[in-house]
Amino acid sequence: MIPENFRALVSREDENGDFSFDFEEVNFEFLKSNDVIVKVHYSSLNYKDALVAQGHKGIARNYPTIPGVDASGEIVKSNDKNFNVGDKVIITGHDLGMNTPGGFAEYISVPSSWLVPLPPEMTFRDAMVFGTAGVTAAICIYELINSGVTPDKGKIIVTGATGGVGCMAIGILEKLGYEVIASTGKIDEINWLKSIGAKEVINRKELEIESDRPLLSAKWIGAIDNVGGKTLENLLKTTGQHGAVCSVGLVASDSFFSTVYPFILRGIKLIGIDSAERGLDQKLSIWMKLSQNWMPNSFENLYREVNFMNLREEVDLILKGGQKGKVVVKIITD
Repeated sequence: MIPENFRALVSREDENGDFSFDFEEVNFEFLKSNDVIVKVHYSSLNYKDALVAQGHKGIARNYPTIPGVDASGEIVKSNDKNFNVGDKVIITGHDLGMNTPGGFAEYISVPSSWLVPLPPEMTFRDAMVFGTAGVTAAICIYELINSGVTPDKGKIIVTGATGGVGCMAIGILEKLGYEVIASTGKIDEINWLKSIGAKEVINRKELEIESDRPLLSAKWIGAIDNVGGKTLENLLKTTGQHGAVCSVGLVASDSFFSTVYPFILRGIKLIGIDSAERGLDQKLSIWMKLSQNWMPNSFENLYREVNFMNLREEVDLILKGGQKGKVVVKIITD
């Protein structure tokens, strides 16, 4: 039975243009009318969610809204013959948690084209341990493999290693037999990073050096970069022959400088990663890999579970840079 009202973490803009977010009881008129209604069991916290909560109009144009770009749960109403009430599904990316009210609520209404069936080997919580961050990390690894960057070719470096994409990438890469170097500014997390699969941990400052040289000594064959800016510049200079660099994020900067030398002398590839709008076929393939042979050995060390009603504090913490790994949010009440 679907209730008239449900709980949601709502971000609002007041008449002065100031933003605030808090828990509210809302009704289904708050949601967009779409193909399916899903009762949310789990969600996960991403930095993008925190930005939406505090009023980032570059991400969410229309307020009030409900953050949460990830959700897993069961369908309670469907207008699509391909999906039935009771089906277990995952939703990551697209417009969820931006202009479409998102996963920080007990119910969501979404187009059926956004749905991925929950793999039989996964629980709702498992799916949200991965979430958008895990899918993004997996797409990076998929692209590296397609570029010929296999475990026998050399080391892989992951920057922004304590973040969601970073830690997921480390866990999956280690499972697949890669030797992983983690780059982080949180040197007090060395032991944790090694526990999830990193063989070596370096200070992020090593990738912030200033050099006019177009190429530097090759140190790795592949990279997954969440930082951008000077870090990305130096990754391009230090990646070995026929290697590849996946650009995922811009924690430091959205711009960088490079000559053509890494590309014409070492033949490396710079690959942009867009996970939100990847095609359904590729997403299905990625989820099946994650549920089977890409499931990290360190899975239980990659996340922390929190209760829905404690989410405000977790949003504040991620905005201060105080989170590590994945934060999984239990929405449903037992």
